[in-house]
Amino acid sequence: MSAKKTDLANLMWSEKYRPKKLADVVDQKEIIKGISNLVKNRQEMPHMLFAGPAGVGKTTTALCVAMELLGENWKVHVLELNASDERGIKMVRERVKGFTEWRGVTGEQQTKNLFKIIILDEADEMTSDAQTALRAMIEKGSEVTRFILICNYLSQIIEPIQSRCVVFRFTRLPREDVIEHLKMICEKEKVKFEEKALAQIFDATGGDMRHSINIMQAAAGMGSVSSANVTAAMGLSGRAKVGEVLKLALSGKFNEARAKLLELTQVYGMSETDFMKYANQEAYEMAINKPDEFAAIMAEYDYRLAAGAHPEIQLSALLAQLGKLAKK
Repeated sequence: MSAKKTDLANLMWSEKYRPKKLADVVDQKEIIKGISNLVKNRQEMPHMLFAGPAGVGKTTTALCVAMELLGENWKVHVLELNASDERGIKMVRERVKGFTEWRGVTGEQQTKNLFKIIILDEADEMTSDAQTALRAMIEKGSEVTRFILICNYLSQIIEPIQSRCVVFRFTRLPREDVIEHLKMICEKEKVKFEEKALAQIFDATGGDMRHSINIMQAAAGMGSVSSANVTAAMGLSGRAKVGEVLKLALSGKFNEARAKLLELTQVYGMSETDFMKYANQEAYEMAINKPDEFAAIMAEYDYRLAAGAHPEIQLSALLAQLGKLAKK
């Protein structure tokens, strides 16, 4: 099983070139410096909370912390969970509590100041009850466990958890750093590339490194990382198709707009977060009328989605509101 995972990691460039040391994490210099100082004193290492946009190094940094602290056998003493898969209190009671109560760090390992680490990704997707239960786990398990919570929206994490963690706010990666990293991967993989194609990838992803690498690998599979291949690789996941949905909605063609929206989300797997991001970017480039009212509508539905409302219902309602906006 492990051999298959290794093969998959080598096939996916986003995993193959994922940093293994804190010093190798792209950008986020001040954050890495602060975390490195905390890691030096193992006994006093606090729980940590990483917040910021997707693909900027939050999970990678958490894994680097685990590897540097626990050494070669780090996976034995690390529990990785994605809270968006199991949002409720059951996950906290069964999986987190069970891991914190398992006293696997004893004897020789305890003399080396080692402990277990729980990495909880997308923690902002957890329900309030689950977060409250998690707070109790954080308090009770501190003797042998350290928590690293990861989220996109810090405001969705309850205050009692925030106060028990050292918070690090990750920022979007600069254009130069992303392009330089993509260039490095192309050179190591011996893939031909165009500078403007790498810039095109950055513009499409907004600094999401994971998404950028995936697009570049798809383009490389077509022969080279050229502008034409990047455009083809982005395909229906890019802004252009979202722009078509917007144009239909703004022209009052609700049914057609909704049909294309469902095609994007259900057939091609575009997330509601990506749809909102691309729609916002595309709308301002279209120079739409009443941009202030458009911004208010987008903000309202972005908040509803972040609060956990049903994505399909909310995006359909968004299209209806845009149709009304155009008629004013």
